[in-house]
Order: sequence, then C-alpha cells, then structure tokens
Amino acid sequence: MLDFDTLSNAMVRQTVLCIGDLMLDEFVYGEVARISPEAPAPVIAVQRSEINVGGAGNVARNIAALGARCIFVGIVGDDDAGRLLKAQFDAEPLIEPMLVVDSSRPTTRKVRFVSEHFSTHMLRADWEKAEPAASAVERTLIDAIAAMLPRADIVLLSDYAKGVLTETVIRNTINTARRLGKRVIVDPKNMDFTIYRGASILTPNRKEFADATRSPAQTHAEISDAAHVSMQQTDSEAMLVTQSEFGMTLVTRQGDAIHVPAHPVKVRDVSGAGDTVAAVLAVALAAGATWDTALRAANAAAAVAVGKKGTATVSIAELRGKLLPHASLAAEEKIVSAPAELDARLAEWRRNDLRVGFTNGCFDILHPGHVKVITQARAACDRLIVGLNSDASVKRLKGPERPVQNERARAEVLASLEAVDLVVIFEDDTPLKLITQIRPSVLVKGGDYTREQVVGHEIVTAHGGEVLLIDLLEGFSTTSLVKRARGGRT
Repeated sequence: MLDFDTLSNAMVRQTVLCIGDLMLDEFVYGEVARISPEAPAPVIAVQRSEINVGGAGNVARNIAALGARCIFVGIVGDDDAGRLLKAQFDAEPLIEPMLVVDSSRPTTRKVRFVSEHFSTHMLRADWEKAEPAASAVERTLIDAIAAMLPRADIVLLSDYAKGVLTETVIRNTINTARRLGKRVIVDPKNMDFTIYRGASILTPNRKEFADATRSPAQTHAEISDAAHVSMQQTDSEAMLVTQSEFGMTLVTRQGDAIHVPAHPVKVRDVSGAGDTVAAVLAVALAAGATWDTALRAANAAAAVAVGKKGTATVSIAELRGKLLPHASLAAEEKIVSAPAELDARLAEWRRNDLRVGFTNGCFDILHPGHVKVITQARAACDRLIVGLNSDASVKRLKGPERPVQNERARAEVLASLEAVDLVVIFEDDTPLKLITQIRPSVLVKGGDYTREQVVGHEIVTAHGGEVLLIDLLEGFSTTSLVKRARGGRT
C-alpha cells in the first residue's frame, strides 16, 4: 500500500518554481432553451459566472492546494485582467508571484460559455497575443528565474505557447537548473520536443505526443518505443503520456513502461486536468516519491479534477480519498453537517452512557500542538466531537488570506485522526450554538485560556460538566507556520 501519510508530510515542505503562460479563466454558466431570432445561434440565459486563475497559474494553484509553496514567474498585460490576476495571487499565501508587466500585449483571457444542465461547453472567447516575449521582457524573465532557482526544490515549465517560454527562456532555465542539481518537469506545447532538451520529464497528452514523435501512439508498445527514441533526442529521464479516459503511461530511460488505467469517475469538466497532473507530479517527485508513486498520485489527482466544474484544484485530503478510498470512507463517516444527524449520534452515545467531550478550532494546518490537545481531550471522554470553524468564519477571525486549506480538507484531515469521533463545521465565530446543542460532559481548550474565557463554559458547568485546559506544546502555531511557509511575507 502507498505510504501516503509519509508522502503528504514531505509534500508540504517542498517549493516549486513554476514558469509559464498565465491566463484569466472565466466560466459563464446558464441554460439554453431557445435559438436567437437574429441568427441561427443558441441563446444562453446566464445564471452565474466564475473567475479563476488559469493556464500556468492553475498549476501554481494546484501546487498550493497540496500545501506546497510555489514561486510563480509569468507575464501579464497592463490591464484590468492582469490586475485581477495579481490580486488573486496576492490572496494565496503559498504562492509567491513574480509577474512581469508587458504593456505591449493583453493579459490572456478565456471566457467559456457552459450549459448548466448538460455541463457542456458551447463557446469559448479568447483575448490573447500568442507571440514570443520581446527581448527586453525575455531578459527580465530570465533574471527573475535565475534569482528564484536556488530556493526551489524542483522546476516546472507550463507551456501554453503564449510567449513566456521562448527558446531562450527554456534553454537558460534548464541549463541553470541542471547546474544546481534541480529536476525540471515540462508540460509541453511545442511539437519539437528537442527545445526542452535536458528536462527531467515531459508530460504531453496523447495527441501532443503523437504529433511530436510522429507515432500512432495507440498501444502501450507504440508509446513506449516512440518515447525511448524521444528521450534519447531530448536527454530526458522519463516521458509521461496522459490519455484521458485511457489512463497514463510512464516510460523511463532505464525501466519498462508503466501504465495505470484511469479511475472510474463521472467527468464534469476536463479544463485544467493537465495542470493538476503536472503539479502533483512535481510536488511528489520533489518530496522524494518514486516514478511509480508519483505517477499514481498524478493519475488519482486527475480523476478528482475532472469530476469538478471549471478550472479545479485538488487538495491533499481529496488526493488521499482517491488513493486510499477505504481509509477515506471511515473519515467521511465522521463528518456531520445536519443538526438532526448530530442529534442522532448524541442520542445513541447517551443511551450507552458514554461521556461526550468537545473541543474546537480552525485547525488550518494541523501540527503537533493540535494533536496534543485532541489526544488529551479524547483521553478525558468516551467520544470526542471537534467543532471546526467554516472558511467564512476563519476569514473573519484570521484575515482574508486564511484559511490555507478549505473547510472540507481541514475536516477530512481531522476526521482521519483516531482520537476524533465526529467533526462538525460551524459558521459562527464561536461554537456557542454548537455547545448548546451538544451539552458535552467535558469542554476542552488549550492552556492559553482561563476557564472564564472558554466559550460555553457556563453551559457545560450548569449541567454538571467540566472545563479542561490542556497545556500547550511550545513552538507550534498555525500563524507562525504560515508565515514561515511564506518566507516571512505578510
């Protein structure tokens, strides 16, 4: 079995330098029920729209969603779309953007019109200038990359052929990375793979691979034979060919081809799935994963991504759920949202005279200090309920850049702990309503509170319960961990 806990713990300590074509993705969702009287074209009744960081920026978002740090280098125009992208990045605490402003080009923007009912793309409108960066901009990019490379554990080139990854930028980046002993992953767009010579691994889809290698690429043997020839030409360690519903094939210089089938999943949107694959592959390899482990992690992440609408990211918890479905199932059963479901669990426990404990927090990045409080809380009761602040609640309490992980990811991580029996997400800034509903026998908080400061203490003591304060483990705090991960940025 894959030792996912060891891998995930190592993944969050990695820094990926991602370079590529940044774009603004907008998805306009609506219903199509008639044809325009002005022309034979469907009319979409717009219901909602979503804006996401796309292109190579989606790779950066996926890296950050895994808990790793991303240094991102790219180009934006001097326009509203570029400023919006910068603001989006500034709200991501694990992404450090190095955006070069090129006033001679618009920020690449793509608007997709999607039928909500059928989940099908009807039309895409693009604003872009897909030309190589001018020499002055190219020099600025190279200087920025050279300055950031020593801090990176691995380098990822996300090529959308919009002008960032010129041959000069690619050559300088790969050569410098190799001198520093850094692996380079390339999600290629150029059909001449030799311009990526020296990269560690290329990740084309099957059509890109077939076009570049002039191979049918229909069978594993055809992919393997063509990949070996291409790797000789590009001096690469490996080639990963993604094949949508047919899975992925990894070919290494020294080993046999490894093929993994796609996970069965209802596909909702394939936009950005390749970004997710590249991001997971990069973070996993940086964390020390073998080729086989990194391949399986990337394949599982792709299955999660295509099951979501729009340009999607994949969290560690979602990746764990896809790789280890049986372990995830137990955790899923611990997360409750409906008050009636919580009441039913409480009634069952009380019928069996079980002592119910409660503690709460944001638990944005779970650390040993959290684990100590949770395990000691569980030792004081028969069943432990953990109240978890919702994303909106965390933002109000901790600021607009928090939480680092969304509420579902935080809930799944907590639920995976043996000491935790239930996780309940609450929307208020305090768990007072939740404590009133639960009426725990023991209310547990960290020792940085007094009994009188603990929210709900009067409710618990009024019905004969106790308030238990746990001494904190020094040197651990989510705020300090976030600051450290951001390199001291505020």
